[in-house]
Amino acid sequence: MSNPSEGPSGSAHHAYAHHDARHPAPETPGGGGGWAAGGVMFAGVLMMVGGVLGMLQGIAGIAEDDVYGRIGEYVFEFSVTAWGWVHLVLGLLVAVIGAGILSGAEWARASGVAVAALVVIANFIWLPYQPVWAIISIAIGVFVIWALCSDDSITAAAKKR
Repeated sequence: MSNPSEGPSGSAHHAYAHHDARHPAPETPGGGGGWAAGGVMFAGVLMMVGGVLGMLQGIAGIAEDDVYGRIGEYVFEFSVTAWGWVHLVLGLLVAVIGAGILSGAEWARASGVAVAALVVIANFIWLPYQPVWAIISIAIGVFVIWALCSDDSITAAAKKR
C-alpha cells in the first residue's frame, strides 16, 4: 500500500511542489516588495501632481487674484504674494523631485523626504488661507514621507553587493 503523501510515481508530493528554488519569483520593478515599492511609485506621481498644483497655487497668489481670502491677525502672516512665491518654488521643487523618484534617481529619495517635510510645514502655516486643501496637502506629504522612508529596496540592493 502506498503512502497517501506520495504522488503517483511514489515520490513525496506536497502542496508547494510547483515552487522551484532554481526559479525564484520575479521581483517588483522597484526592487522592493509589496506595499512600499508601490508606495514609492505612487509617492512620485503624487509629488509630480502636487508640484504642478503647488505651482498653480503660487501663480494664483502672485497674480493677487481674489482666489485666497484675506485674513486678519495671524502669527505667521505673510502677504498672499509672498505665499504665492513660496508655493511656486516649492511646487517646482516637488515636481522635479517627483520626476526623479519616478526615474529611479538615487538623490531623489532623500530630497523627496526633505522637500515633503517642508511642504507639510508650509501647508500647516498656510492653514488659515485654505484650510481644507492645506489639510489634504499635509496628509499627502505625510504619506510621501512614509513611502520614501519605508521602502527598503535601496538597503536590500546594498546588501546584495
